[in-house]
Amino acid sequence: MAEAKKTLTIEQIGSPIRRPFDQRETLIGLGLNKMHRRKVVVDNPAIRGMINKVSHLVRIVEENGVPVDAKKR
Repeated sequence: MAEAKKTLTIEQIGSPIRRPFDQRETLIGLGLNKMHRRKVVVDNPAIRGMINKVSHLVRIVEENGVPVDAKKR
């Protein structure tokens, strides 16, 4: 039986204006380019690294359909 891939929903909350070129390119690599857009991406180490690089510009909205705020930490 195939295992379901884990996903993340990310939202852009910061503007790439006046940011270094590599941060702009990272946002584009995540599929984001305008404020408040959301994208569902596969949860893997490469994507987590990209999110970490621009963590001040994006936020994780959901992990596998579960809102992040609802999770116990």
